[in-house]
Amino acid sequence: MKSTRKWTLLTVLFLLLSLFIVACGGATTEEEPVADDTASTDDTADEAMDSEEAMDEEPAMDEEEMMAFEPTSIAAPDCDYGGKISSIEAVDELTVVFNLCKPDPAFLAKIAFTPFGIQPAEYIAATGGTGDILEAPIGTGPYMVDEWVRGDSVIYKRFDDYWGTPAIAETAVLRWSAEGAARLLELQAGTVDMITNVSPDDFEAVESDPNLQLLPSTNPNVLYLAMTNTFEPFDNLQVRQAIAMGIDRQRIVDNFYPAGSTVADYFTPCSIPNGCGGEVWYDFNPEAARELLAEAGYPDGFETSIYYRDVFRGYLPEPGLVAVEFQTQLRENLGIEAEVVVMESGAFIDESTSGRLDGFYLLGWGADYPHVTNFLDFHFGAENPQFGNAHPEIYELLLEAGTIGDLETAAPLYEQANNAIRELVPMVPIAHGASADAALASLGNAYVPPFGATSFALLDPGKDTLVFMQNAEPISLFCADETDGESLRPCQQVVETLLNYQTDSGATEPALATECTGNADSTVWTCNLREGVLFHDGSHFDANDVVASWAAGIDASNPYHVGNTGAFQYYSYLWDALMNDTSAEE
Repeated sequence: MKSTRKWTLLTVLFLLLSLFIVACGGATTEEEPVADDTASTDDTADEAMDSEEAMDEEPAMDEEEMMAFEPTSIAAPDCDYGGKISSIEAVDELTVVFNLCKPDPAFLAKIAFTPFGIQPAEYIAATGGTGDILEAPIGTGPYMVDEWVRGDSVIYKRFDDYWGTPAIAETAVLRWSAEGAARLLELQAGTVDMITNVSPDDFEAVESDPNLQLLPSTNPNVLYLAMTNTFEPFDNLQVRQAIAMGIDRQRIVDNFYPAGSTVADYFTPCSIPNGCGGEVWYDFNPEAARELLAEAGYPDGFETSIYYRDVFRGYLPEPGLVAVEFQTQLRENLGIEAEVVVMESGAFIDESTSGRLDGFYLLGWGADYPHVTNFLDFHFGAENPQFGNAHPEIYELLLEAGTIGDLETAAPLYEQANNAIRELVPMVPIAHGASADAALASLGNAYVPPFGATSFALLDPGKDTLVFMQNAEPISLFCADETDGESLRPCQQVVETLLNYQTDSGATEPALATECTGNADSTVWTCNLREGVLFHDGSHFDANDVVASWAAGIDASNPYHVGNTGAFQYYSYLWDALMNDTSAEE
């Protein structure tokens, strides 16, 4: 039980006990004098007090035992399963200990990420980890979900019992539009206060409009052309290398990206430490590419598809136009005929990240936290089926590097990993895109953080309602089982994590935990939780809620490990594997 009920029940028992004592003659002031002159009234009072204490002690102990916090925990049978998490234990109401199988110097950066947010243990159990929790999460954040109007908006109400600084606007509304031009028109009309991802062609228009403000984003990102090596002809290394040489990436950046964007010489942007070690990517060389295709048995190219979702992102502006550009280049440079296929966003994410798309597809990545593991471990780890069969030449290096805290010591391993990615071509990195959001000039505190999403609570629209417009509708609001930024942003307004990212630097700072400290080798992390935090349903936040939220995501044997897709990809990839996962054995 949560402590809100504990004190009420103790108070009732105390009153009943007091009435019982009075009924049994507990008061001594009106008693007849005792026959024995040696027995004073003080002695009688002492005896009465002793009697009361005797009656009071046993019920109080029983109640204390009954209502005491019962800590929970989850654990893997051992560390042979390959993941980083050995166990998570609630030591007491305000202390959680994470025991790791191997060091993880990026632990603090990871646990601040939205998918590792905390919801009430009772709500997770009541929903079974699916159903209502997908659309109506219960968190501790400054806003709570009032209504999700499918196809139109998500409406939030300010949470007046928030533990921190309350949201400025009483109501926040999240809307969406896939077209950059449509979002800008709404902003210019004043029907929204802030929009994401201004189209490259509209940067100048926003900057020259005194009623608007352009908000450049410094979030590191990458667009890549992906293939899955379990489908022919992408199982052929020479084919993949030919494609790496046969795409004019500079032409794509020049024609479709705003100023400040760059061709991706490495998968990870160079602003991330150890992101750019090793050899740079292949130069554009269509002649050598066609020779490789011929050697692989495809002198006349082949037929395939290019899949994409019509969602404008910082790493992929105007996705339909860029998809057609790839179609043109594949035909002209390599003789490959590729049909362009647009997919619904949720289905595209599910099919692509599960490795089920037979063809090329356009996908990208914006940094979730400032560490190279966020880019490389997620995409090229042993557990990720996205590009087909994972390459041990890559993931074994990443596993070793991911346990080293010192950047210089880890650098040679990341250099080798980048070289292996270049050699094996699981995908082709295309661009690191410059991007910007925009807002009304009157919107106070408007900002774009380098990591995570803009917090609606900090924005001051000068009125009761804030309207924010993003690129697409959320897939679900149970973000333990989502990877899409259009879902993570609305989740972040409601469900909080143990730590936050600072709005300017991206460094971590206290949130639901006042601090998390590691032992000498970063294998044991102890998090001290904030006292007095309430969930939106009025229940008190405690350590068991942390265990329950993490258990639903990382423990494949947990009955609430259901979610939207059931993949829980961030838990699987960022912690190397799901604990108690028997799916590979079936």
